Amino acid sequence: MKYYIIAGEASGDLHGSNLMKSLLLQDSNAEFRFWGGDLMQNVGGTLVKHYRDLAFMGFLEVIMNLRTITKNLSFCKTDIEAYQPDTIIFIDYPGFNLRIAKWAKAKNITTDYYISPQIWAWKESRITAIKRDVDNMYVILPFEKPFYEDKHNYSVNFVGHPLIDAIFNKTDINETDFRTTHKLSSKPIIALLPGSRKQEISKMLSIMLSITEEFKDYQFVIAGAPSQDFSFYQTFINQDNITFISNKTYDLLSISTAALVTSGTATLETGLFKVPQVVCYKGSWISYQIGKRLINLKYISLVNLILDKEAITELIQDEFNTKRLKKELTAILTDPKRGTIFNYYNELETKLGGKGASQKTAELIIKNKSL
Repeated sequence: MKYYIIAGEASGDLHGSNLMKSLLLQDSNAEFRFWGGDLMQNVGGTLVKHYRDLAFMGFLEVIMNLRTITKNLSFCKTDIEAYQPDTIIFIDYPGFNLRIAKWAKAKNITTDYYISPQIWAWKESRITAIKRDVDNMYVILPFEKPFYEDKHNYSVNFVGHPLIDAIFNKTDINETDFRTTHKLSSKPIIALLPGSRKQEISKMLSIMLSITEEFKDYQFVIAGAPSQDFSFYQTFINQDNITFISNKTYDLLSISTAALVTSGTATLETGLFKVPQVVCYKGSWISYQIGKRLINLKYISLVNLILDKEAITELIQDEFNTKRLKKELTAILTDPKRGTIFNYYNELETKLGGKGASQKTAELIIKNKSL
């Protein structure tokens, strides 16, 4: 079959690449054309647009880039028509993907959605468009299935979380070699995960780095996003105990003692690596003011949302400052009950449904197309 896949973020590139591998195992004639990133490109097929040219963060930023977004939508429709895929696979990225899904449904093109838009957090009204335009939905969070089926009478497939596969399939590293290669000392590591977009990195990293002088017995390592060059990060680095490593987040987390993490998928990744963390978020004032009036959630991190309790500390907007960050990092480094967080993380992994998300989704996409 011919698959057209649209992923607009780094996490979508990761999950898209693993889905493509699973599709190839089950469909030897699979052909791919996609919007994504380097990981998907490494699997094969044709990369149409890279996600680093698509990601706009926050309400204000989206408004400022409406012309670019409109052009991308028009180009995408033209490209799909020329390719004539058997199915379009949407991976999260709802603002863009739901518009394409509406158009595709009118063209009688099969629409498969992998990784649901977070309509349980905000814009629940999107359920109308999803029920109308999405033929098959594959959800990865355990509470999403009852949300869709019990509350909205829309059948979905819970396939488990693909991060479990991504982490399980990761090649183990030799810590000594890793430290030597990246010029790391023997001090315990605190990983800094400031996000993948320039806008969020700029807001997060300066505050994260503001506490490093208070923790001389540790070394801080910035996990660089593959979409950003070192020159961008370099403007924030002015202390000796800070190191930068690009595109090695999983290797870094596997040997870290603690982490400061920007809210998003990275909080879940850090939890699955069993690393104690402080979750951080700070948006533009306008975006935050709009967001807090529209989003109805008790927590912002996926770890706490899935567990339905505050297992890890969240510092949001004004609470994300040097004083609070120092206090919370000290707490997780000196906590005599550190075993509690590992119990929470084990519970988290169990709730996510185990391995095989990509394989299950690939099987269902092929099966549903043959019906």
